Amino acid sequence: MATKSVTLPVYSQSGEKVSTVKLAANVFGVEVNEQVMFDAVQVYQANKRQATAQTKTRAEVSGGGKKPWRQKGTGRARAGSTRSPIWVGGGISKGPDGNQNYTLQQNRKAHDLALKSALTLKAENGFLIVDDLKIEGKTKEMAAVLKALKADKKVLVVTNNDTIWNAARNLKTVTVRELNNVSVYDLLNAKWVVITKEDIQKVEEDLK
Repeated sequence: MATKSVTLPVYSQSGEKVSTVKLAANVFGVEVNEQVMFDAVQVYQANKRQATAQTKTRAEVSGGGKKPWRQKGTGRARAGSTRSPIWVGGGISKGPDGNQNYTLQQNRKAHDLALKSALTLKAENGFLIVDDLKIEGKTKEMAAVLKALKADKKVLVVTNNDTIWNAARNLKTVTVRELNNVSVYDLLNAKWVVITKEDIQKVEEDLK
């Protein structure tokens, strides 16, 4: 599966290149499979969907107790209630009831391949690996780090550090995810992925 070795630059939090890190080709240098990435994004979005759409049946719509007109002799079609689904303002037949299940699944191997494909795309242009992040948890500190790294617009910060999480979560253009909770959608939707050298090696170990 692996196609090439991957070596990426490592930056200080002030934005200076300080070293490089060599990453596993079978995680960050695989042949990109667009279909499994598409499936993974579809599963992610479907599983986030909530069954909020709901309509009322003829039994739930108010009114309609009285027969509109007598059964025979009017020349019109017989009608028993104005709440019938064929009437304007009547109930909805076979509409959503609020119990819809939109859940989809993807098998583990396909999902791992989708993650590796997304990581490979980001390794080509999108990873900002930081040697170490030392901040006190203030949002302005994280904003300064991202500015130094020239990480503008959509930024995905991957970390298990609560201090970094608290500092980054209030920034409008930043999404924060834990190491074991990064989705293919998150990776593809971000322009930049900010992660420490230690954490990216943990991601590598989990997917080997």
